Amino acid sequence: MRFSPHARVSPGPGAVLGALLGLLLALAVPLAQAPAHAADAMPRTIPALQQWTAGTGSYTFGPASRVITDSVHSSALGTTGQVFADDLTQLAGRTVSHTSGPASDVRPGDLFLTLGSTDTALGTEGYALTVAPSVTVRARTDAGAFYGTRTVLQLLKQSPTIAAGSARDWPAKPERGLMVDVGRKFFTLPWLQGQIRDLAYLKMNYFHLHVSDTYGFRLESVSHPEITSAEHYTKQQITDLIALGARYHVTVVPEIDMPGHMNTTLAAHPELRLTNSAGTASNQYIDLSNPAAYRLIKDLITEYLPLFPAEYWHLGADEYVTNYANYPQLLSYARDHYGADATAKDAYYGFINWADSLVRAGGKTMRMWNDGIKPGDGTITPNADITVDYFNVYGLTPQQLIEAGHTVQNASWNPTYYVFGGGRPNTQYMYETWNPDIFQGGSTIAAPSRNRGSKLHVWCDHPDAETEERTAAGIMTPMRALAQRTWGSPLLVPTLAEFQPIATAIGRPPGWPTDTAAGDLALGRPVTVSSTEAPALAAESAVDGSYGSRWSSAFADPQWLTIDLGGSQAVDRVKLTWEAAYATAFQIQLSDDGATWNTVYSTTSASGGTQNLTGLNGSGRFLRVNLTQRGTVYGYSLWEVEAYHDGAASAEVPAVTSPVATSPAVTSPVAATT
Repeated sequence: MRFSPHARVSPGPGAVLGALLGLLLALAVPLAQAPAHAADAMPRTIPALQQWTAGTGSYTFGPASRVITDSVHSSALGTTGQVFADDLTQLAGRTVSHTSGPASDVRPGDLFLTLGSTDTALGTEGYALTVAPSVTVRARTDAGAFYGTRTVLQLLKQSPTIAAGSARDWPAKPERGLMVDVGRKFFTLPWLQGQIRDLAYLKMNYFHLHVSDTYGFRLESVSHPEITSAEHYTKQQITDLIALGARYHVTVVPEIDMPGHMNTTLAAHPELRLTNSAGTASNQYIDLSNPAAYRLIKDLITEYLPLFPAEYWHLGADEYVTNYANYPQLLSYARDHYGADATAKDAYYGFINWADSLVRAGGKTMRMWNDGIKPGDGTITPNADITVDYFNVYGLTPQQLIEAGHTVQNASWNPTYYVFGGGRPNTQYMYETWNPDIFQGGSTIAAPSRNRGSKLHVWCDHPDAETEERTAAGIMTPMRALAQRTWGSPLLVPTLAEFQPIATAIGRPPGWPTDTAAGDLALGRPVTVSSTEAPALAAESAVDGSYGSRWSSAFADPQWLTIDLGGSQAVDRVKLTWEAAYATAFQIQLSDDGATWNTVYSTTSASGGTQNLTGLNGSGRFLRVNLTQRGTVYGYSLWEVEAYHDGAASAEVPAVTSPVATSPAVTSPVAATT
């Protein structure tokens, strides 16, 4: 899992491209005014629709559009209808009403949600969509109706007009998700809440919180407050997070990792550390020969089982002892409890089954990582009712686990691991070649129905390696590729390079926060550049409101970036947030026509970092950052370009005005396709 080969294997070119593509964060331009695709084409959604039949005409979302839930099913669909209306309100910038009524109340422009579908092939999460003068989502369950609203929301994010037609859509896998290692790095609640909304936007439904590990135990505890880290979540905060997940059809599954990775717990209970034959006590292994260890672990499991209503409880159970011969007390314990033929490893297997009995008594199914389950090393086998998350080629193969009675989930580190200070998902392989039934090492299974699905894994091995904002940007494209693959519909386009503009157009869910301040004139505006280093480092990333995604140019001078502000704007402040590849010499220029430029700021001695250029004096429709001298051997790289009219110039930087004629702007390849 965390210390698998992902930390040691050099990624190939595909993995590098996948990592770069993960940095692109989409524009957030609500209700763009041009249709996103031709009328007879498959609508652009992530994941793509399973089936689409084009119709005649179109639907238009307008000021009078309403969300109507079928009065026959108002109780079942009430929350979904309100969430849909709330999201549309965020998207449109005005209140979108939600009401209940019969189909006869529906007017052109309305969006109607209903149940009662007899199409059993849709399953519990599928839906049928009809786009006409009004839109109808019909499903067999509330979950299916909710996913239909996500499709409509993505389409309206691209354009207020949707081509007429009908769709049938359903997922291939029941679990489609994200795991976040909050044990090593504390992520703020707003960040976690944003991930729930983003998961739902992509029709993903499984949020795995790895709440304990080397550097932290992140849950408030009544039974053992001494183990709780200073940065932690209260039980009320967790309850509220779970409630948000329920509104968005995302299940929150906890993992308290044991009997390994228990550093924080053992720091408070050093008497429970496992000591080897040389007398060295482990900081991460709890001593499974000590009855007090079982009492503490039972306290924790029974305390938290009621907090999380999910049907699953994840024990972790990875990366415990490897050389059992160094721990003779485990052998003695195993033979005392499991018979004279028991091996030292049986202490581990016996613990797994003991924990499973606690979880089953709480009405849940236990899960664990796969690496501890090996053939022939014990007289005990883990209970077959345990679901196994398979991440690497240790021990039994996925097929062997299934033959032993287990259900599995594909947690293969390639292509699903995003590791702080380490590897990144091979997103190109994920999107173009992989599917959830291809496990680590290329192994497959005979019964795909025994595979629950897959999830992206954010492992914080080096917790200070990046900010949570950088992480959100870094996982954006891999999440979208994984959503596509776990839904299992035909690909809209065959390559990741072609998929990227679709991800950009669909963007984030409505209401996604930006890092930039209110009043940023450049936010989400059309942008053109002289060059891009790679498709993942696209021009749009410099105006997407995120300090976690960036534009980067070719390795040459000069370069430029031009933003269309949409109309003549007075600009008195520009903020540049540089990545390591900065400019020593550049100008800030404004133009009414994109051809003749007035320079309002110029320097030949910049040193990168964050430059807040105030005291500017100029106006124009186009703003250009004209880059003339690199500060490194690389190109130019900007996390963000912001423009403001604060109304009172501070005179920190004197304005310089000089007309400059230039050739018409050339749009970058990525900008041209979005």
